[in-house]
Amino acid sequence: MALNCGILGLPNVGKTTIFSALCSTPAATTNYPFSTVKANVGIVNVPDIRLDKLTSIFLPERKIPATVEFVDIAGLVKGASRGEGLGNQFLSFIRDAAVYTHVVRCFENSDVIHVNDKLDPASDIETIDIELALADLQTLAKRRERAEKSLKNPAEKKNTEFVLSILDKIDPALENAQPIRSLGLSDEEKTAIYDCHFITAKPVLYVCNVDEDGIKSGNPYTEAVKKRAASEGTEAILICGKFEADLCGIEDPEEKQAFLDDLGLEETGLAALIHSAYKLLGLRTFFTTGKDECRAWTIHAGDTAPKAAGVIHTDFEKGFIKAEVYTCDDIFKYGTEAKIKEAGKYRLEGRDYVVQDGDVIFYKFNL
Repeated sequence: MALNCGILGLPNVGKTTIFSALCSTPAATTNYPFSTVKANVGIVNVPDIRLDKLTSIFLPERKIPATVEFVDIAGLVKGASRGEGLGNQFLSFIRDAAVYTHVVRCFENSDVIHVNDKLDPASDIETIDIELALADLQTLAKRRERAEKSLKNPAEKKNTEFVLSILDKIDPALENAQPIRSLGLSDEEKTAIYDCHFITAKPVLYVCNVDEDGIKSGNPYTEAVKKRAASEGTEAILICGKFEADLCGIEDPEEKQAFLDDLGLEETGLAALIHSAYKLLGLRTFFTTGKDECRAWTIHAGDTAPKAAGVIHTDFEKGFIKAEVYTCDDIFKYGTEAKIKEAGKYRLEGRDYVVQDGDVIFYKFNL
């Protein structure tokens, strides 16, 4: 499973610059609103030093990291839900995302036009929240109409009444620009309205687009965004679009690390964003190794060994027998699987085993 991440925000906040840097994918950027006239899509590898270390130990023919799909849509403006601007045309791309990142401009530059002629992150966030809520209200109205028609069918009446009760709970929240994710819906309620693909039900990460002076310590604008993120139980990541663009043009790993060291950064903005998204969504990584390939696989926290095997291939889950397991830390410490076995760290796990982040697994299965 690949993580899908939507990128949205007001026009001219640096969304496309950040997208291009993160994905190493050229995309049109200009100093005026609505330069993005179609959704940009890019696939990037998940940075994971553990996979690099495993590759240096096993020396496989291929190294295959986990991936993330980023989708950058046109900027949203006040009135987008009524057809203003271009962004509302592309919200369908965000509806399919597991999480969306809200890019907020947190730097001053008179040469870069602000769509509202004023730099105010709190107001910018509110504008986007209102438009997303209005878009969800349109979806809700259509779903309610379908549900009310279904009430006439006795076989669907009980389920339909449950759906309508959820819509009744959601409606007033959206009317007040309150995101659905803040309502604490139960898993049963979420499943019942899953077909709506409400945007405000999705987790959100805030990305503060800063200048180089604000990368490490931030500024008053980033503090406003962090305060908002904390109130929603999420994170605000500081990224300098210009710096990331310069960084992605450096191919030599040592030179790239020196570039990061100069600014006192431990990782790139891309790595910080992906790691935060994984944390927010409760995602975990396990590895398979061998002479052919070393590979990272993405699963959800709590997935059992058979379910994790199904990420590799559905036949692995159906024919699961057992899993041979050790941890990345084990192989890094002992150096070989033989020595891991000598140390008693090589385990055989069954169907009930919950796969842990950093597990290295070899599956036994029968078709």
